Formats: sequence, structure tokens, C-alpha cells
Amino acid sequence: MEIGMVGLGRMGGNMAHRLVNAGHRVLAYDRDEAAVAASQAIGASGVASLEALAEKLTAPRAVWVMLPSGQPTDATIQSLGSILQRGDVVLDGGNSYYKDSIRRGEMLASHGIEFLDVGSSGGVWGLVHGYALMVGGKADVVERLEPIFHSLAPSEDSGYAHVGPMGSGHFVKMVHNGIEYGLMQAYAEGFELMAAKEEFDLDLPKIAESWREGSVVRSWLLELTAAALKEEPGLESLRAYVDDSGEGRWTVHESVELGVPAPVITLSLQQRFRSRQEEPFGARLLAALRNQFGGHAVRRTEG
Repeated sequence: MEIGMVGLGRMGGNMAHRLVNAGHRVLAYDRDEAAVAASQAIGASGVASLEALAEKLTAPRAVWVMLPSGQPTDATIQSLGSILQRGDVVLDGGNSYYKDSIRRGEMLASHGIEFLDVGSSGGVWGLVHGYALMVGGKADVVERLEPIFHSLAPSEDSGYAHVGPMGSGHFVKMVHNGIEYGLMQAYAEGFELMAAKEEFDLDLPKIAESWREGSVVRSWLLELTAAALKEEPGLESLRAYVDDSGEGRWTVHESVELGVPAPVITLSLQQRFRSRQEEPFGARLLAALRNQFGGHAVRRTEG
């Protein structure tokens, strides 16, 4: 099968590589010429513009967009709406907000162009292990492009699902990432607790490794935990600064809108916010209040 790939960052480039390895014809475009050259080195056909991509693809065309959420994806899909023709398909495999995906799909539909939102999980390991794909859109369009999804998924019968109508793919991926926040936070808290029990001198890399088989908390995230601790048991080279890319916030917003409690996901997001603060004002106010009402000692800043 033939597909155009727009956006050849690490994940997009790996997806193109996996598709080429599976025997698909991939036409690749990125504003970064080096990324296009790298895709050509693994067997894709590079093009210099979106217009050239559309010209070289056979109708009905399928164009997979793999760009950062927000303006880059918006601008590219807007451009494709004026370049592609009725019956063509745009797939957004990035981490877009599902309401944006619905809006973009409706815009493309006004031009007779189909749209699939494809929640994609697998990160930098997807090239080797495959990607979990959560696809939203019309059933007949999804079915037509199933060879692509099966090639990207871990196997023919795992890791891919048509989850519902337009917007549902990115909605499910949003919740998936919210769950990921909670799981990561639980591992972080558990291992911090064990590290604090100094009299036991616990071997954290060994413990993480032992949990990988048979344990009810085994997971791929635990495997990554074991790998990180094996590489640097004390994690001394890392700052305790944890960013977020948006999906956790969207999940928490949705829980408020729907009135569905999500305390673990919400608290894990708040912990990420706290990790970015040095000497947070709230913690200093807590110290001041204890001093005010109880005369408890406080630690003063130098100078």
C-alpha cells in the first residue's frame, strides 16, 4: 500500500521506517531536509513539498501527519485541505486534542476529504516493538487503510483498534496518557519510599528487575524503570523536573466536564507541576503559618 508521511521526527521517522520494512511505498516530506534524506536512506521516497507529495501519490491518496500538536498540525492539515481532492484521506497520528481533531475533520469533510484521528503509543521503541493504535473515523475508511495499521502495530492481531467515530481515537489516547501519568507516579513514589529506608540498604535495580516477571505490577513502564536504575541507581545526574505534554491536563479537564472523578491522574499531574518549582511559595507559606501559630522553627534563606 502507498502512503504519504508528513513529519519525520523521531516517531514519524520510525513509523516510516517500519512501513518501508513491511513493504509499503512511503513518500516522505518534512521541512527538515536532513530528515527527508534520512528517510530516503531507509527506502522511502523523499519529496520537497506538500504539493509534490500529493502529485506523486496515487488517488485516492492517504497522507499521515505526524507533527507536534497545535499550530504545526493545524497549519499542515489546513494546507492539505486545499491541496488534496475528494476521496483522499488525512490521518493525524500526533497527540492532538480530540476537540481539535473533530474541528479539523469537519473542515476536511467540507472539501470531501476523509479524516482519521490515530492515537499512537510506543514512543522511541515503536520501530522495534510496534505501536498501539487507537483509530477514530468512518469504518469503511479505517478498513481500507487497515494494512497500514497492521504493519505499524506489534502484530496482525494485537495493538490496533478502531475505537469509534471521528475524535474518539485522540480521546482514547488522551485517557491512555492520563493513566500513564498515574502509573509513573506510583512507581516513582514506591521506589522513593524504598530508597528512604536506608537501614535496609535496598538494591533498587535488583528489586525492579525481580518485579518484571510474575509480579502483579509488572509492565513496560517497570521494564523502563529497571533499565533507568541499572544505568544509574541513584539518578544523580537528573534534576527532579518533570514536564508534561498536555494530555494529562486534557484528561483532568475532561473529568471535570463530565463530573467523573479522576483523583490519581489529577494528583499525578499536580506533582509534575510541583517538580518544576524551586522553593515554591506555597511551601514557604506553610512554614510561615507553623511559625505564626505554634512558634515552630523555620529555616531561613541565607543573606
